[in-house]
Amino acid sequence: MASVAHGGVLKDLVARDAHVSTQLREEADALPSLVLTERQLCDLELITNGGFSPLEGFLNQADYINVVENLRLADGTLFPIPVTLDVSHENIKALSIIPGARIALRDPRDDSALAVITVQDIYAPDLVKEADQVFGADDPAHPSVAYLRNRVHDRYVGGNVQAIQAPVHFDYVALRYTPAELRAHFKKLAWRRVVAFQTRNPMHRAHRELTVRAARQRQANVLIHPVVGLTKPGDVDHYTRVRVYEAIMAKYPNGMGHLALLPLAMRMAGPREAVWHAIIRKNYGATHFIVGRDHAGPGKNSYGKDFYGPYDAQDLVQKYHEELQIEMVPFQQMTYLPSTDEYQPADEVPKGIQTLDISGTELRKRLRTGAPIPDWFSYDAVVKVLRESYPPRQKQGFVLFLTGLYNSGKDIVAKALQTALNEQGGRSVSLLLGETIERGVPIDKELTAEERHQNTQNIAFVAGELARAGAAVITAPIAAEDRTRQSAKDTIVQLGGAGGNFFLIHVATPLDHCEKTDRQGIYARARRGEIKGFIGVDETYEPPVRADLVVDVTMQSIPEIVHSIVLLLETNSLL
Repeated sequence: MASVAHGGVLKDLVARDAHVSTQLREEADALPSLVLTERQLCDLELITNGGFSPLEGFLNQADYINVVENLRLADGTLFPIPVTLDVSHENIKALSIIPGARIALRDPRDDSALAVITVQDIYAPDLVKEADQVFGADDPAHPSVAYLRNRVHDRYVGGNVQAIQAPVHFDYVALRYTPAELRAHFKKLAWRRVVAFQTRNPMHRAHRELTVRAARQRQANVLIHPVVGLTKPGDVDHYTRVRVYEAIMAKYPNGMGHLALLPLAMRMAGPREAVWHAIIRKNYGATHFIVGRDHAGPGKNSYGKDFYGPYDAQDLVQKYHEELQIEMVPFQQMTYLPSTDEYQPADEVPKGIQTLDISGTELRKRLRTGAPIPDWFSYDAVVKVLRESYPPRQKQGFVLFLTGLYNSGKDIVAKALQTALNEQGGRSVSLLLGETIERGVPIDKELTAEERHQNTQNIAFVAGELARAGAAVITAPIAAEDRTRQSAKDTIVQLGGAGGNFFLIHVATPLDHCEKTDRQGIYARARRGEIKGFIGVDETYEPPVRADLVVDVTMQSIPEIVHSIVLLLETNSLL
């Protein structure tokens, strides 16, 4: 029998508010509006469909502090991840957001009104503390810490929401179930025990064997419940992954498994995230949940060590077992035995028996180079899907992101690079010069730091789309802030798929040389105060700390710089 929702009641706000949705939609037309970010959109969908039960909105300050410090809401209910609505201070003033105000929340894709929030409070979060407590360290190598630093606004708005409608999806509609729909599906099929499997990666034979074994041991069925919201930058895109999941479902015993998609924005918070995932699967009707080794871990920190221990997630889920009321199934590392053509848990294989494994790194290498992938590791149908989406490196797109002061030579280098890559052939080459994708915008146009940041994100969006199609893209904005460059990289890696190969090149020409050779007199005008906020005069340029290549036109000729960049691409097997 499906488990009771977390907190005792499934908070399906779309169903609850259906009788007033028309009035809410009319009210929203007259209200100030917030256009949600992609992460906020994912969060709102799971708030309003009940996936985040017992939440009925975005966390107020009391709930936020308690979740960060104690993994609990203010009323004591276990909840490990802060689900917050971040808004800039400027937007709060512009929209007159105060406690008691009602604000329409809109879909960033089509501007449709999805919900109305009644503001309870507005507060300034301690982002350093949030990073330390929730993610274990204030380390920008963690993708969610980088997100906090570079994308989260300086205020959080807390309050409950009323649902107007669920977000509309045009992809894989038949696989998108709300918690109530999935619970009804299990009831219809008389599934009393359901083992949920969380994944953000493609599945192979070992995953199939693991889930079948877990189900058979518990006389249960299997729910393959992959995340299709925001995952870790660089992950395989969800379109490719869903095609893989559909292919592998045919390999399950008839009637054992079911595939449903989860619109979750992952935080990669390791142990806390595992508890969160268990709560979400409990809300979706699962009775058992597989927790893997280093579950939802983001990889290495800035010191080259794993952010979390391999079994920290399992330990934390087990600690809260009584409150979670969902049985944890520890992930068993499966290994292949060629002598018997079967998979067995690694710790059950007798000493001396030959085993075979392919690591994720080795798999990606084989996909990149076209090397064979044995059928004992994966299925032909799965490999076919992956090869279609991940061509060899020589056919993948990439982005060369040149950053430096105005008149540093970056534009000349970019144009010379375009010529060199066109000469090589094999790809279309796109050049995005300047501070905006709009043509005819002069360098002396006065822009705020936020406008410059947003313009660079627009460039990154276009670059990511072109790279995904296999193009070589060269961009050369000033991009003076580290947060801007990191955000641009995240966008390109997220959008680019196999083409999300990003290279940061710092054209580190000294300021005095840039000024001395400035024939247009832009620096001189900025020095006289005729141009405000100019980088290098009024505003500081933050040199990149982790550039893939540093060049300087006072030390190298343009052909030498271009050659060094071409060698960088060749070293990475992209030429």
